[in-house]
Amino acid sequence: MRAASLDRRVRTEAQALVRDARAALNVTRDNLRGKASDLASAADEVAAALAANDGLRVRRGLPRLDVLVDELTKPQPKSVARDYIESIGSAVLIALALRAMVLAAFEIPSSSMYPTVEINDHIFVNKLIYGLQIPFTTTKLFQWRKPRRGEVIVFLQPCTTDRDYIKRVIATEGQSVEVRCNVVYVDGKAVDNELVQGDTCSYEDRRDVGDPWSVTRCSEYRERVDGHDYDTYHDADRPRRDDLLAKRGSLPSANNHDFPRIDGTHTPPSCMHQADGERFESPNQQPGEIVETKPVAGVCEQQMHYVVPKGHVFAMGDNRSNSTDSRSWGSVPIENIRGKALFIWLSYRDWTVAHWGLRWSRMGSFVE
Repeated sequence: MRAASLDRRVRTEAQALVRDARAALNVTRDNLRGKASDLASAADEVAAALAANDGLRVRRGLPRLDVLVDELTKPQPKSVARDYIESIGSAVLIALALRAMVLAAFEIPSSSMYPTVEINDHIFVNKLIYGLQIPFTTTKLFQWRKPRRGEVIVFLQPCTTDRDYIKRVIATEGQSVEVRCNVVYVDGKAVDNELVQGDTCSYEDRRDVGDPWSVTRCSEYRERVDGHDYDTYHDADRPRRDDLLAKRGSLPSANNHDFPRIDGTHTPPSCMHQADGERFESPNQQPGEIVETKPVAGVCEQQMHYVVPKGHVFAMGDNRSNSTDSRSWGSVPIENIRGKALFIWLSYRDWTVAHWGLRWSRMGSFVE
């Protein structure tokens, strides 16, 4: 019984090897490294023995056929160079997919978001948090959620969509915004703020790459919005004006950074009506609305506000006295938003062969 069972197993294995050999000959005869005739003769010998039901002849021919099938049909080992190329190619494809749909890296070019991010900070941005966007377009396949107040976002500037900007969301669609004497009001309520440093506040700034650095004096205030605590820079004289306002209850003149301007035409800011810039067509930007609430009021009192249009957010830089933002060119369409700032992965003051000037303390910091 055991001998009969063994014969059946040998016969089954022989039949399988013959099928594999003939399949290889039919498909890859030219790639059998010059041994196609050897494989054909070995397969024919075993097939003839099977047809004759000659078990001894099958056993004699089976080892040679087994060796040839194993040698000629198994995949060829990859070269080291091919392994490296395939590994690098896979890594590049994964990196491109991540950059297009999940993460992107951006470099900070200006001081408009000091002290949160500085010139030459390199940050990662979460592109997936607000929805899945078709790469290289502003079209979103679907939206997870909308941006929230206090979040730092990277977006295509609505007036010049070939440039990325980074700002903080101050208000969302349907909310009202007003800025009087450096105090931001959203829906008529002042954003919580307190002085952090006055006379000791300063920062380094430069107009463009290669320009010399210069020191700018400032005042630093901390704001709190919906669970976000962040610092903002203002001009150095704000603490003095705040003290004067507290003592007298009013100030003699409005602040240059107030919004909406009471000496303007009361036209909502937009790409077509920028406060201090050229006019641009922006097909997806809505202008919003200016609403007068108190015709006669002191310069620091609420008197008119701007209503953020549907599908937009109102964005401002944390460096309030040195930021061109929604106060100038209007609200940001949500479809222009690239993502939410995550953390700083590289930061340096200068980058030359002789001197890197890395800011080690900033690298790895989350953008709050």
